[in-house]
Amino acid sequence: MTLEPWLRSPLPDIADELQPVAAMFIAAKEDIIRAVDGLEHAELWTRVNGAASIGFHMIHLAGATDRLMSYAEGEPLTDAQKADLAAERDADEQRPLLDVLTEKLEHALDHAVKRLEGITSDDLATARELGRAKVPTTMRALILHTGEHASRHAGQIVTTSKFVRHHD
Repeated sequence: MTLEPWLRSPLPDIADELQPVAAMFIAAKEDIIRAVDGLEHAELWTRVNGAASIGFHMIHLAGATDRLMSYAEGEPLTDAQKADLAAERDADEQRPLLDVLTEKLEHALDHAVKRLEGITSDDLATARELGRAKVPTTMRALILHTGEHASRHAGQIVTTSKFVRHHD
């Protein structure tokens, strides 16, 4: 039996306050991988009652996780991150394959866990700015939101996959 990620804690080199966020990233990845296993390409891009497709959620989750973690680190977005953001807007037209989306998602969530390493409790109160509008926030708020955001989209992917699967 595999334990839920939050029961596998603590992860080394991650502050106690950030252990739940690391578990959120790991759980989101594992839940999504299970939910999309065996999906057909059409199912990946099906929009149920106007809701976003699984493919969109996957590409957005990967990109947003990377962008939010950069803001948490006090870094501006790179040209590659800006290009990924633009690609999200065209995802339903471009319709990347499941293996491409899965690789991008796994990388983003694994990297997010790695980025938590070495952040101290004292670092969490550091002032940060979000986006072009430079909305004032803190490292703590950005990291917590990033974990919550990943969990929310993982839940949408899991639920939507149940609606779009074709059963014989």
